[in-house]
Amino acid sequence: MSIHYDVRKTPGDTSWFTRDRFGMFIHWGLYAMPARHEWIKNIEKMTDGRYERYFRHFDPDLYNPREWAREAKNAGMKYVVMTAKHHEGFCLFDSQFTDYKATNTPCGKDLCEEYVEAFRAEGLRVGFYYSLLDWHHPDYTVDSKHPQRDEENRAELNEGRDMKKYAQYMRDQVTELLTNYGKIDILWFDFSFEDKGRDDWEAEKLIETARSICPDIIIDNRTQLEQDLWTPEQFQPREWVRDDEGNLVVWELCQTFSGSWGYHRDESTWMSDEMLIRMLVNTVSRGGNLLLNVGPTARGYFDSRAVSKLRTIGGWMKYNSPSIYGCTQAEFTAPPDVRYTRKANRLYVHLFAYPFKSLYLPELAVKVDYVQFLHDGSELLFECRDGEVEIHLPKVKPDQIVPVIEIILNEE
Repeated sequence: MSIHYDVRKTPGDTSWFTRDRFGMFIHWGLYAMPARHEWIKNIEKMTDGRYERYFRHFDPDLYNPREWAREAKNAGMKYVVMTAKHHEGFCLFDSQFTDYKATNTPCGKDLCEEYVEAFRAEGLRVGFYYSLLDWHHPDYTVDSKHPQRDEENRAELNEGRDMKKYAQYMRDQVTELLTNYGKIDILWFDFSFEDKGRDDWEAEKLIETARSICPDIIIDNRTQLEQDLWTPEQFQPREWVRDDEGNLVVWELCQTFSGSWGYHRDESTWMSDEMLIRMLVNTVSRGGNLLLNVGPTARGYFDSRAVSKLRTIGGWMKYNSPSIYGCTQAEFTAPPDVRYTRKANRLYVHLFAYPFKSLYLPELAVKVDYVQFLHDGSELLFECRDGEVEIHLPKVKPDQIVPVIEIILNEE
């Protein structure tokens, strides 16, 4: 019998989420044009006037979300979250509450509408990222994260700005996002920090607005209200994530291929294929999901580096996805360089280092019924003795970045 975890109950429906395990994050906006980080307006302390040139010339003529959706599906991803609005304040959707939107650029299209239709057509669940920060809105006060944070007249800049009006603006836009595009599965807010938190966002009202429209929607906890989803970012948790009271939670690691969420032309610290696959395995082996990010170019396509990574992951998932979908942490202790995931009576053994001839697994001596490689279903002979299982391996590592052994456990 598989171990049962008393995961904290949440308002939204996370049953599909903890089964699907692997999703795509998409960070896309005006920042794809300077192509040197999605926080470029902040990093270079650009004024609205300086940043306006990107708005005037935004025209992703090669935008084809059907291609994006196919790449995500072929990579083994089951859901997607795209930035409807990032910190720059620019909206990819046709909001009636701002002129700062894609339909008012040379692009002239509601990019969210096409995104939703394309990914749904491929059978993926869809979500929206919505930034709580907004460096363009006239009522959003200048704070320590704002591009104008170092202006000597900061107090003067904040005169007349009203965060209550901005909070209403957010509720109005969230209402649009959750009513104009059919059922939305995830709402990903980002983020609270030392200057602004739940009171500034009027988080209770914001969450209530969303749930009144989509009661089962999955919402993260970055408004500073605990909801459905904990979201560690850009690091690998060493164990199942817990809340402040020590309860196991539903969690999702959000991670980039490199050091930037948005398209960064000259960024070169891209992870290796093996590192990315190991990250997926590590995450599921600790009860979590992986949300892996792509930053499309200003012309609207995935650059070749991202496509190459996605296709390599997809090649591995084609044969090894049973060790990911529907799986979670196992109750057994894995030896070094091994990661376990489990689903019912199937224990999946991921080999981060390929041993010579034999693999020794403790705690399993009376539990093993049958052993095989997952990628091709070929039998592996084994012996049970002295409280452990010895699995006999071929001398040559299979042609898999991370080989996976499937152990069928006795039902008794």
